[in-house]
Amino acid sequence: RRLDDALLGATVSVTMLDHWEEMASEYGRLYMTVPPMRLLCDVLLDLGDVRRMCEQRQPLEFAERLCQLAARLAGLAGMTMIDVGDQRLARSFFSTARTAADETGDRQLRAWVAVREALVPLYYGDPGQAATAARASADLAGQRPCVASAMAPIVEARALARLARARGKGGPASRASITGGGSSVAGGAVSRVNAALEQAQAALDGLPAEERRGTAFGYTERQLLFHSGDALVTLGDYRGADDAFGQALRLYSPAEFLDRSLITLGQARCRLSAGQPEEALRLSRETLARLPSQHRPGLVLRAAYSLGETVAARHGDFPALRDYREALVTN
Repeated sequence: RRLDDALLGATVSVTMLDHWEEMASEYGRLYMTVPPMRLLCDVLLDLGDVRRMCEQRQPLEFAERLCQLAARLAGLAGMTMIDVGDQRLARSFFSTARTAADETGDRQLRAWVAVREALVPLYYGDPGQAATAARASADLAGQRPCVASAMAPIVEARALARLARARGKGGPASRASITGGGSSVAGGAVSRVNAALEQAQAALDGLPAEERRGTAFGYTERQLLFHSGDALVTLGDYRGADDAFGQALRLYSPAEFLDRSLITLGQARCRLSAGQPEEALRLSRETLARLPSQHRPGLVLRAAYSLGETVAARHGDFPALRDYREALVTN
């Protein structure tokens, strides 16, 4: 790196910028298949190179490209920190990504960072904060179709479902109630979640093809199905959720470990909601057993532990649950 600095005279070159932008796009693709810690190391190495170039005075055009790179790489690091279970560092990287994106004036990039950051409170904090952040990212995206315009309503839907459950309104609901049948079980929560899901589908349909690719910087139909399933099962519509999860799973390749694992853990939640706790535990155990050790990030383990806690709260202690808890500890 010191030799590079000497050769470049501490000024970034077009060639280096092109290389880093290509690598950022490649990391976005690898996010779906590469072990999180391995990807994180590569991302941070390039982020360090970009940081060193940002410390030097650069031509305006180069400075803007460096800020765009910094926003994408820091955002990707934040996403990976969510996966490995470190919410503090996730927030820190997203803060850096926001600062860099603000320097570019690119509303779509700023909205992408904002909606990705909303996943931190969705998974680890206050779902109300996640819903507010998702709406703010949608406002930031504006009228032009972009990834954030599709992701924001689905993040809001998942957050609203969690809020409804926490308030005791997310009990069992029929598929008709989720699609506007007027069930009083979840009151206005069902209609609000349903409206957000419809908005997400409409936004996804309007996305340009290049933004519907399976990378960390895009959003796809299979992700929408996966995330819709999460919202539905949280509200109690396990039949609708199971259908969405099943459709999503068929669209993922076997090498895409993270999303496939979270989807099958979602299916386990459906089994639990259907009154089949032992089947839910079996499916969760099989999901973890199929995962290579480097593909067992904190987010997946957290979901597996949460399933066990929910089973215990609803059905008390029984042999299958004890075996499940022991398997989580030993594996």
